Amino acid sequence: MRFLQRERLRRILGLATPIVLGMMSQNVINLVDTAFVGRLGDAAIAAVGMGGIMNWLAGSLLIGMGHGVQAIAARRLGEGNPERSASGLNAALLFAAIIGLPLSFIAARHSLDALRWLHDDPAVHLAGEGYMIARFTALPCLAANVAFRGFWNGTNRPRNYLITLVWMHSLNVLLDYALIFGRLGMPELGPEGAGWASAIAMAGGTAAYVGLAWRQARPEGFLSSLGLRAAAPRLVRLAIPASGQQTLFAAGWLAFYWIAGQIGTAELAATNVIITLALVSILPALGMGLAGASIVGQTLGAGDFEDARRWGWEVVALGCIVMAVLGGLLAAGAPVWLRLFIPGQPATIAIAVLPLMILGTAQVLDGLGVVLSNLLLGVGDTLAVLRISAVCQWVIFLPVAYVVAVRLSTGLVGLFICMGAYRLLLGLALAARFRGSAWTRVEA
Repeated sequence: MRFLQRERLRRILGLATPIVLGMMSQNVINLVDTAFVGRLGDAAIAAVGMGGIMNWLAGSLLIGMGHGVQAIAARRLGEGNPERSASGLNAALLFAAIIGLPLSFIAARHSLDALRWLHDDPAVHLAGEGYMIARFTALPCLAANVAFRGFWNGTNRPRNYLITLVWMHSLNVLLDYALIFGRLGMPELGPEGAGWASAIAMAGGTAAYVGLAWRQARPEGFLSSLGLRAAAPRLVRLAIPASGQQTLFAAGWLAFYWIAGQIGTAELAATNVIITLALVSILPALGMGLAGASIVGQTLGAGDFEDARRWGWEVVALGCIVMAVLGGLLAAGAPVWLRLFIPGQPATIAIAVLPLMILGTAQVLDGLGVVLSNLLLGVGDTLAVLRISAVCQWVIFLPVAYVVAVRLSTGLVGLFICMGAYRLLLGLALAARFRGSAWTRVEA
């Protein structure tokens, strides 16, 4: 049996391409935000970087619902019950309102306390508080948007996801320009303006998703009570481990930023730019993992376990190829990329060049870990991903990275070498899980 036959490759790329383009468009916005804020100095770059990670950490309590929605939708479609495929989405939207609104209020109220705990530079506190409050107001919309993403991907309509992201990110760019620098009759808000631009664009994306679902998904039960009573506990069972994994993962990134901040504010600013640039290669692999989850989930729903495994390995192979190419471009052009996003700051650029080259070279390792983690989450094997991710990140990577980078004074170079080793370890552990059969027996 030939690996990656033309028709299978066509199906993978047909589903993955809109998702990958959507992920890439999201990354372009991150790059644009960084380029805008990069004109404001190291403190602003560091504040926006830490604020974005803390927003991710707060939202991660709800992000896991997207994986649960995708698993339920794909499985119902594969079973031949499309009229119930939106039941998980309906439950997720209900939870987004019930949990997201109070979470948004609590996170915004304690944003300055979090900044003071993470970093001792008053300039970072001043630049970051307004940005974080603005981002936290959109947490319910973030939860709703990832639920819609899971539904569109699980029902083979990733084009809706792509269309909405292009609209949302275009709005974000326009509002960034207006609110950061005081253009188009808007007030000049600096980093806080970047936060409000993201929050308003997130709400605009939710409105677009609702409009699309109202026109297209009512036959699948959108905003219907059909199947809701059965879907709600199923979603909770799938979402809690996925949200736990996302929370630990996001908290790990926050700890990573904290370690960089212990080295210095310039190093923290450099880390934010490096990670933002690295997402150029990470996000396509994440998109392929989401696409693979839909195909594998539908194949599991049809009862063909061996073909589901084969689909998974084929998606992993494509992900590794993409990561190798983009990571190589990132490493080869490291000084050029950095000069684009940190203009007029040669000292920060000098700090960032070698770590960016190291991370770009190691990006191929993420083809295994990023694709498999999202694939396994998307088919419902959330508890196993939680365990594997927590051990690799918190028990091994972060303690070793702190000792190597801070205690042994190797700085960002040592920190990013440790990251490459961690991504390899995570990928191998997830591959061992996927080689087994336990994930095929998870109910969704």
